[in-house]
Amino acid sequence: MLLPRVLTALVGLPLILFLIYWGGFTFSLFVACIAALSLYEYGIILSLGHKPTQRLSTVVVGSALALCQAFNGPVALVFAGGVAAVVLREMFSREKSLEKAALTLFGALLLGWMPAHLALIRELHPGGRALTFMLFSSIWAMDTAAYAVGQAWGRRALAPELSPKKTWEGALAAAITAVGVVLLFHAGFPDLLSWHKAVGIGFLVAVSGQVSDLSQSMIKRAVGVKDSGTLLPGHGGVMDRFDSFILGAPAVYYGLILL
Repeated sequence: MLLPRVLTALVGLPLILFLIYWGGFTFSLFVACIAALSLYEYGIILSLGHKPTQRLSTVVVGSALALCQAFNGPVALVFAGGVAAVVLREMFSREKSLEKAALTLFGALLLGWMPAHLALIRELHPGGRALTFMLFSSIWAMDTAAYAVGQAWGRRALAPELSPKKTWEGALAAAITAVGVVLLFHAGFPDLLSWHKAVGIGFLVAVSGQVSDLSQSMIKRAVGVKDSGTLLPGHGGVMDRFDSFILGAPAVYYGLILL
């Protein structure tokens, strides 16, 4: 399993870095595609777990929200129309399942609208490119630190009912690493992010990224699957690889705006 994992990283990592560097339409479209693939995987795994969803509506409404968010479109209008379409479809279906409508809209919001904030971070002025590199670097480093420390010294389970392998020791290492990476970014771009703001953003990355990861574990545990898909050899599905950004991207975006 190590070789496919390494090969996928060797192809995927430079591609993502290039897209961040290039920005604009290309990066925004990439973000929307990540959302659409995650929504597709969400529909599949919920179906495997016998959880009812309007699979097509989940992908269409969630992707529309992602596109509007990424390209500054009418998000509120699309959301209102999406809610109406999902409710009307359920009203005229045989089952008339409230759970199906709720899980459809939950997926559309969580996996469509939320991660699309990545495109908004990239378009921030000044420094959107550097800030996006900072977010990706801090989350990648945080995930690596959590895994390494958790494997070597982890003793106390963080959330055993959701993800038995995650530990408090790993979570602490992840938090220290996230803050450290953002502080390194501050050292390189002191005019863009002051040290106290860097600490605040680092803390946001640490908390929101790990909570986001656990939220995906909650979904997978609820339907009894280990990975969200097999699209990325050695890494599982798209939702697995970008899970930390689902809550992490909006938290960091609004944190940067408010700070």
